[in-house]
Amino acid sequence: MKDARSRFRSLATTLILLSLTAVGAKAQESGAEFLSDLHDFRINNYLALDAFYSFSATGDTETLNRIVVGVNNANDAMNSVVSSTSGALSAQQIEELNQEFDQFKNLMRGNINEVRDRGYPDLRLMADLANQALNMNNLATELYAVAQESGDVKPDARVESARSAAVVMAQMMARYAARTHSSVAQTFQGASSEIPLDEQAKTFDQLLASMRNGQSNGDLKSSLDDVASKWQFIRSSYINYNENNVGFVIDRYSKGIIEGLTNVIDLMRANA
Repeated sequence: MKDARSRFRSLATTLILLSLTAVGAKAQESGAEFLSDLHDFRINNYLALDAFYSFSATGDTETLNRIVVGVNNANDAMNSVVSSTSGALSAQQIEELNQEFDQFKNLMRGNINEVRDRGYPDLRLMADLANQALNMNNLATELYAVAQESGDVKPDARVESARSAAVVMAQMMARYAARTHSSVAQTFQGASSEIPLDEQAKTFDQLLASMRNGQSNGDLKSSLDDVASKWQFIRSSYINYNENNVGFVIDRYSKGIIEGLTNVIDLMRANA
């Protein structure tokens, strides 16, 4: 028991001590790579949030590790943004996002400690975390648009649709997890100002259609078809939330869609 508790605390400490440490100078980074880093930052924060909602119900070390992995990956992406030499954003804009991320990490740490110490979550703190995630993502999305305008490379429309779809799916997945794992699901459903899930699902429909509106052959077509197939399997669960739905199945397929979209983006960029 003592060893398990020690491992648990070690993982928590890893999360607590995450910071944007100085990194060495990088070679000139392109605007396209900068946008990719910002995109990865948004996705991984929602993966961490999704894992936390599961952790709030289970308190198990494996799920805590998923949180740490998500935050670590977001931290790596932020480090790349901070050290970028692309000039796509000002130092002040990057620092503002950095501060929002610090708040997110602090709230994540506080929520983890609540579950660890009390055995159950504090719904007010969970709501604060959800709202901070939304605020941070909104800022990251705004800065993404600014960087896109000032950068030296602009991804094509289908790449942008795929990235937007991945962010929407990550948001929906985290919110669905909040509903699934909260003991008062009708009261707490994630951030208070987010767009309803059914509307987000329809947005995903439109983005998926945009991705598929063009010539797609070979691996790209297969990947798009796989994403579409997975989406059709869980779409109704997002359109009409039902407590009888199997939450872990929705979560698994949602993650599969995000992974599939990551592959789609890579293939589109390689073929550009």
